[in-house]
Amino acid sequence: MSALVQTGRPTGGRASWATQTAEVCRRWTVDLVRQPWGLGVSVIQPVIWIVLFGNVFESIATVPGFGAGDYLTFLVPGILMMTVLYSGAWAGTGFIEDIRSGVMDRLLSSPVHRSSLVAGQLAQQLLMATVQGVIVLGIGWLAGARYDGGVLGLAVALVASLLLAAAFCSLSAAVALLARDQTALIGISTIIVLPATFLSTALMPVALLPDWVETVARYNPLTWATEIGRTAMSTDVDWGLVASRGALLTVLAAVVAAWSVQAMRTYQKSL
Repeated sequence: MSALVQTGRPTGGRASWATQTAEVCRRWTVDLVRQPWGLGVSVIQPVIWIVLFGNVFESIATVPGFGAGDYLTFLVPGILMMTVLYSGAWAGTGFIEDIRSGVMDRLLSSPVHRSSLVAGQLAQQLLMATVQGVIVLGIGWLAGARYDGGVLGLAVALVASLLLAAAFCSLSAAVALLARDQTALIGISTIIVLPATFLSTALMPVALLPDWVETVARYNPLTWATEIGRTAMSTDVDWGLVASRGALLTVLAAVVAAWSVQAMRTYQKSL
């Protein structure tokens, strides 16, 4: 952390935004490497989902109107998006720990760009989400899922997962900076992620959802990302759907990221 503060006062003026963001990202990455259990747990969880849901609901593929050859191939894109969604929802815990330990106050007393503090942590979260995504797709393939869209389809699915992760990581950061309480963050995150999971098409095709759930799912970012992943990893890619859902996710991520930066400034004003 001291190295980060020092980068704010290079000879000739303040370090560039990119340099400070990279230093913040490095700091969070070092913390992750020193405590890899978080990444380990976040990878074990989708393994359980793939094995559990993939076997318990395997027979759903035979239901008329399901629209997919096998449930596991249908399920993996949803598990991919659920994994980054859940990880993103807890991203704000790092900020709460910094607030409790006094690190945040030291950072805010230095000439570091406030947006760099948010962007650097977000960058580290997206790096972790990329690792998680690759592992989830690999586990899905080993379990029997098939990705007919090839390397391009996998890449598009991963990009969609990163857009979803960016939105929820930024949301978690904003809530953490405004609430400044771990219990509040956990409660708010749970209220968001659980309905988002079950009011989406991550686990079930839209044709088999109740009408009211189908209506809600259309406006659910988890559904947008899952739809991108499923079509991109299929043999018949709907690029119009990829573009439209991708645009929605991009706008959402940008808006929530801007809110998280504003939350950082609000926190600083309250000191």
